Amino acid sequence: MGFDEMYAVNSQVDSGQSSAARSHYQAYAEWLARQVDATMQARRAEAEVIFRRVGITFAVYGEKDEDGSGTERLIPFDVIPRIISSTEWAGLQRGLTQRVAALNRFVHDVYHGQEILKEGLIPSEQVLQNVQFRPEMMGVNVPGNIYSHISGIDIVRAANAQGGGDYYVLEDNLRVPSGVSYMIEDRKMMMRLFPDLFSTYSVAPVAHYPDLLLETLRDASPGGRSQPNVVVLTPGMYNSAYFEHAFLAQQMGVELVEGKDLFVKDRYVYMRTTRGPKQVDVIYRRVDDDFLDPAAFRVDSTLGCAGLMDAYKAGHVTVCNAIGTGVADDKSIYPYVPAMIEFYLGEKPILNNVPTYMCRKPEDLAYTLAHLGELVVKQVHG
Repeated sequence: MGFDEMYAVNSQVDSGQSSAARSHYQAYAEWLARQVDATMQARRAEAEVIFRRVGITFAVYGEKDEDGSGTERLIPFDVIPRIISSTEWAGLQRGLTQRVAALNRFVHDVYHGQEILKEGLIPSEQVLQNVQFRPEMMGVNVPGNIYSHISGIDIVRAANAQGGGDYYVLEDNLRVPSGVSYMIEDRKMMMRLFPDLFSTYSVAPVAHYPDLLLETLRDASPGGRSQPNVVVLTPGMYNSAYFEHAFLAQQMGVELVEGKDLFVKDRYVYMRTTRGPKQVDVIYRRVDDDFLDPAAFRVDSTLGCAGLMDAYKAGHVTVCNAIGTGVADDKSIYPYVPAMIEFYLGEKPILNNVPTYMCRKPEDLAYTLAHLGELVVKQVHG
């Protein structure tokens, strides 16, 4: 059931009375009622002009413009903000932390003891025959047993019987999560267009995200070097999220590299520079597993670095997120995450999954086929 973030259920929105707003939207509703429609439309147009001028766009694969080139779209921007109270955010944070901890434990288990498979909580074939399962990672230890250093967990909210809203996890993204730069740019735009709102509300900052990201990446460095060399590995300027790759590298003050900028010698990774080779300790990769190392995965890849997997297995370089994390974010594994939380952490899930039907089960398949028009069907690889 849909959930109205701003107004309480059964409230008379058309009356224009700000008292209809939920408590944490009260001040905003009063502010919005004072705004002129033409002014809000002008601000929205201003945002689009600035985004286009700066080049804050993303490419849409499969769509072509009239010249036959890939379609580029502006980042989504809504002049009406989604306000989350500090209490709600604290609950979300606990639930997300719990979920990511269990997912990391699962990935480690899959590539080591496979205890959850032995217990029969997840069918072995869904993991071991999944195209995202990487046999090359069996027995490989990663720093701190952390596989997903950066996780993108998609959240939705649905109305409940009490008139409030419950959060649900829609999907987990652990391989190459993308989109955080657009969130940061959206916040900058809101502060530029509506600075008065930020004096009305005490808004949690997001501008320090690149600092937190760099700290996380440095902490993942092998060997305990005091000043590890971190790079962002991009497929190149034609990738749909290239703006984000360049943005994060610039904000962190690290090098943005392509596969051709790297080479491996004696199982160490080096970056080519004008002053000679420089050892690389941590690679924040924005390249899928298949293309990371033509010597280990796809031989036709020109996006990666030959020998990277050997250096990685030797413990001479950290790849974030770890190779093989995709086995945990495949849609066929998603229904089992609540069971993972109980198995690895001994806790009940704080955040629930969206109700899900698994078409490998005859009764679920029958229901799905009978209600296709009401459901979202997702591809699985396991």
